[in-house]
Amino acid sequence: MKKLILLLSVLLFSQLKAQEQSDTIIVKQDTVLTPASEPLDIDTILRVINLNPFFTIQVDSTLTYDFQINRPTENYFFYLKNAPIGVKLDKNTGLLYFKADKSYFKSGKLKYDIPYAVELGVQNLRNAEDRFESSFTLLFYSTEVIVSKLKPTIGNIMFLEEGDSIRFRVQCEEGSFPVEQITIITNEPISNFKTVVRCNDEFAWMVPYDFIRDNDTAKQKILALQFIGADKFRNRDTALVKLIIKPGINYIQKNLEHQQVAAEMKKYITNLKLTFYVISTNIKNNKSTRTGFDITGSSTAMLGTILSTAGESVSAKNFGKVLPSVGLTLVPVKEAVAPNKVQEQNTASQVRATIKRLDYMLTENMMIGDKDPDILVKTRKLRDELKQSQLQLVDLPMVEFDPRYSQEQAEKYFNNPKVNKKYRLKVN
Repeated sequence: MKKLILLLSVLLFSQLKAQEQSDTIIVKQDTVLTPASEPLDIDTILRVINLNPFFTIQVDSTLTYDFQINRPTENYFFYLKNAPIGVKLDKNTGLLYFKADKSYFKSGKLKYDIPYAVELGVQNLRNAEDRFESSFTLLFYSTEVIVSKLKPTIGNIMFLEEGDSIRFRVQCEEGSFPVEQITIITNEPISNFKTVVRCNDEFAWMVPYDFIRDNDTAKQKILALQFIGADKFRNRDTALVKLIIKPGINYIQKNLEHQQVAAEMKKYITNLKLTFYVISTNIKNNKSTRTGFDITGSSTAMLGTILSTAGESVSAKNFGKVLPSVGLTLVPVKEAVAPNKVQEQNTASQVRATIKRLDYMLTENMMIGDKDPDILVKTRKLRDELKQSQLQLVDLPMVEFDPRYSQEQAEKYFNNPKVNKKYRLKVN
């Protein structure tokens, strides 16, 4: 009996202990689950919650990106500004779509390695002031490198002469990367030219008259112009232009040379006319003297013949026989006083012929305009003719000035018809 009472007491004590522990746990759980409540933050500023500021796109790939905002999209619409060609945006959902087709880049509408800034905007359909704007950047690249090409605006071969000028532009057909620098390389040293550094720059150059030197055996030269364009990655393209240059005429210098030779010939002709006037005048005076002697001798002989045949007295007849011998005596006197000037006559004829020939050559080789194509030939003919005439008359004492005669008298005497008739050739 006592054992039973003891067992019941132990069981009752165990239940009371378990109930006490259970009440303590519940109190602790209630303390944890009922903390002090805190207010929630409400996002009141419109914004794109997943804005990506930079997109890098490979050619022939597709870009799809869904812009999301912190508001219900049914009350807003999306838009783009300064978007490259082909970029599309769903105005209702904010879905960005673009396919980087290679045709855009081949046609030049889009370019590689150039950032395109695009503005993105979101606006409330009912409240215009409720809007948001930001931007992102698109950059296109390609694993296939297309080298930019240089395109001069002239043909590959050009024919020029010394003194000509040439001007043309060097344009660029851009590939993957634009041309950043152009270098010129020539096979012959040139100067005073307008260089080309960038695309669409103009090359200008005037061919100097001494480009082909006098001691050069070649009748023409080839100037090779190499335009080498390079992009930032040192990809290069070369355009070649060949200039075939022939000797030209420096008309300014050659006109001066022709004028100088013509002036020398005119001066020489003037001196020859004065010399001819002096020689011809001396020949004329000598001829008059000889004619006087001839008339005197003939008259004396005739008078002696008359007296010897028709004289009445013996003394008159004898005197008439003496007079013809007197006339014969005048012959050596005539030769001593006024000898025949055959050499002077021949010299005068030669001088007159030289003057006529030089006048003809001067008229025949006169200049026709400022750019006579035959100026070199005409100048050479005048120079050769003048030199030949001076050599032929090298022993002739030139009369450049004589106080007894004037240049007007010499010119008038030379053009006198009687003088022309005297020196005219006769054909039997």
